[in-house]
Amino acid sequence: MSEPPRFEPPISEVAEPFWDATREGRLLLQWCAACARPVWYPREVCPQCLGSTLEWRESPGRGVVYACTVEHKAQTRALAAPYVVALVELDEGVRLLSNVVGSPPERVAVGDRVRITWEPLPDGRRLPLFEPVDRAGA
Repeated sequence: MSEPPRFEPPISEVAEPFWDATREGRLLLQWCAACARPVWYPREVCPQCLGSTLEWRESPGRGVVYACTVEHKAQTRALAAPYVVALVELDEGVRLLSNVVGSPPERVAVGDRVRITWEPLPDGRRLPLFEPVDRAGA
């Protein structure tokens, strides 16, 4: 019996550029041309100023763990417990809900520096996850 796949996020029309970029391992964020602020999650208007001129810009995908929890019971068979669910604040100021991988779950803490990594999805997209940044300067 094969393992069930990880949940595949649906693609909305407004988020299509984001998901297309993940196929190349690039993280895109929307930016509002009117107020010059980043926007996350993809949408049609800026939540800050209600401007409708949004553009896509590439992000290096670095940030800090803003909040996290360790799930000790998998919510699906596709995830092996324990795993970390984290709210990551990117250096641009937006927060993404994701997982932190590449470290024992009990060692992940608020304030840890992280960088983006990718998990392939069956349709060619990649799911953005985060991994700890080596404290030596990686």
